[in-house]
Amino acid sequence: MLFDTHLHLIYPDRLDYPWLKSVPALSAPSTFSSYSVKAKRLGISECLHMEVDVDPKQIYQENELIAELMGEPASILRGAISAARPENSDFSQFVEAAQHSKTIKGFRRVLHTQKDETSQSKTFRNNIKLLSDTGLTFDLCVLPHQLLIAAELVDYCPQVTFILNHCGVPNIKNGDFSPWNNFISALAERPNVIAKISGLIAYGDAETWDLDDIRPYFDHTVEAFGHSRIVWGSDSPVCNLGGGLETWVASTHALTADWSLDQRRCFYKDNAKNIWLV
Repeated sequence: MLFDTHLHLIYPDRLDYPWLKSVPALSAPSTFSSYSVKAKRLGISECLHMEVDVDPKQIYQENELIAELMGEPASILRGAISAARPENSDFSQFVEAAQHSKTIKGFRRVLHTQKDETSQSKTFRNNIKLLSDTGLTFDLCVLPHQLLIAAELVDYCPQVTFILNHCGVPNIKNGDFSPWNNFISALAERPNVIAKISGLIAYGDAETWDLDDIRPYFDHTVEAFGHSRIVWGSDSPVCNLGGGLETWVASTHALTADWSLDQRRCFYKDNAKNIWLV
């Protein structure tokens, strides 16, 4: 069974997603009821919601929506990674609220849409440091050229657990393996970083990718971080850009077919439960 650590839910009737206006392929409702049907058929038994970069004024409303969905009968939702703006002075209020919440398990700030220096400011770094020893994680959503900057943030906050999204978003479509591979290896030297292997199929050529295109990036991430520091995520519905949830689940099983049972258990579910549900 799989624990999906990266599920996006989109409810345009309740929340505003400004960035979706420029991505027509994703600009449509993506509801929990629809996802749940697929998830239970595919062997996904638990999941976390990943913030969808709503209008900043609606961050708390997004988390309230997830709390509602968690309360539904037989819900497989176990919590949420909340949006936040660590570059702002009010971040401490988000941390305080999260520590009294049964919903919030961590935070994310999408950095690949921001200037590189965003995460280098003293305010940003000191705010992330507030997460030290709280059990709240911080997701790193960066492009390959930002991985070294991410490593600087990690070094500044050694008591914070960081989750690297999508293996650092490698350019699989163009076959750009280096220097991404070296940056990944360098980041993996930090013991407080976990790699989330999520929705890699969205980064291949939508029409022609196959497992041989994905495997080098998948395998290198596993080799760099080891089986105890990787978690699985669907990145649904973004994974639809590469074939959909069913395709990514099937690819995951194919790419791990020669792993031991313990290795698969760690990656599929146990590592995630130990990070967010213990």
